[in-house]
Amino acid sequence: MRNEKVGDVQKLIIAALLGASLATTAVPASAGTAHRVDAAAGWLARQMADGERLETEFGGVKYPDQGLTIDAIFAFAAARTADDYADRAIAWLAKPETSSAYLGSDGESYAGAHAKLAVAARVKGKNPRAFGDVDLVAGLKALQAPSGRFSDRSQFGDFSNAFTQSYALFALGRDAQGASYLAASQCPDGGFPVTFETSPCVSDVDATAIVVQALRTQGKPTVSALTWLRSKQQADGGFPAALGGSNANSTGLAAQVVNGIAAVRARDYLKSLQVGCAGVEKGAIAFDASGFDKATATRATAQAVLGLTGANLVTLRSGGPDGAPTLHC
Repeated sequence: MRNEKVGDVQKLIIAALLGASLATTAVPASAGTAHRVDAAAGWLARQMADGERLETEFGGVKYPDQGLTIDAIFAFAAARTADDYADRAIAWLAKPETSSAYLGSDGESYAGAHAKLAVAARVKGKNPRAFGDVDLVAGLKALQAPSGRFSDRSQFGDFSNAFTQSYALFALGRDAQGASYLAASQCPDGGFPVTFETSPCVSDVDATAIVVQALRTQGKPTVSALTWLRSKQQADGGFPAALGGSNANSTGLAAQVVNGIAAVRARDYLKSLQVGCAGVEKGAIAFDASGFDKATATRATAQAVLGLTGANLVTLRSGGPDGAPTLHC
């Protein structure tokens, strides 16, 4: 949830999710099952409220989560299934009350949200310049500084980061200033930080993976970043976040950009996290090897599907059959 700024309640949710320990249930992710990407996407589809949106729970209350819903749209497109769920999701996102809560209103305007929603619109074959009643491209360009950085306009502060800048490049295509600013944020060790213009520069697996994908679209070199990223692959094949060990979220991002044996090992790790026939939540992908936890599995499944398919957010397009496939046992 680091790639867009979404409002007061959701900021609290972000803090709670990133700061909480990852408690697990007694149902383990099952190894040795017949792994299926479409079953993972099908499980994700069945989590959607009213078949149209994903929600995040905070303090016992569920709130619509536009960013996570977009992640699901990407997963459905990558898995080539659940297209009817993606149709309903993009229609929900186009509603003025939904988009304004995400993009900002009353003087608020969030760069990451504009960029990510513009990519989602394109994936679903919609025009990002006329999405509902919003020109997402114009809104995004209005948030670009002369330096090339895309920043939030908000009384709560600027939450833009490497994800914001990367999604902006996915959304706009060639953008020399934006690409140069992003490339210049590289740390001395070759990786990329989440937060810009801080000292010391601290490389991050998630940020480096998304930046590599973005810079490739701009024709920028990524060899040193990929070298740093591969150096962070763990013995189990997974990739770690800033704190902790291997997890599906970081590995899903990294698996989209690494190749060769590193990609094979990363995808094998993701497959090992899929809940198999012994579990209730068949097809879901757990956050890590400690077991299935529904609070983290939704986002983990969405990002794991992208890694398992090697999805490219520039060329990704929606399609495939309707419905929510299950894992046949």
